[in-house]
Amino acid sequence: MSDKGSSALEVTLSFLIGTATGFILGVLFAPASGAETRKKVQDSAVKTGEKAKESYDRIAKEAEKGIKVVKEKTTEGIDAIKEFVDKKKKELSKRPEDVAKEEMPSEK
Repeated sequence: MSDKGSSALEVTLSFLIGTATGFILGVLFAPASGAETRKKVQDSAVKTGEKAKESYDRIAKEAEKGIKVVKEKTTEGIDAIKEFVDKKKKELSKRPEDVAKEEMPSEK
């Protein structure tokens, strides 16, 4: 799961960086006044920040789901171990005579 989350994060960040770089280069080379160019760069930065936040939120939700699954599986494993230990304790606490009776086939 960490590989999937890591690669999704890398792809998202690469996309956002590429988008921002392309936009900024396009704005810088397009004929416009300094004020217009600064406004476009500012707007682009805001949009890129919003996209980054949305991507982060999406990845965080996926991570929370993964953590929840791990917690559930861990709890199930711990419960199974406790049951096994309790069963073995009961078996070991039996008197040797009781164990011998259980092992002998019943006579008819």
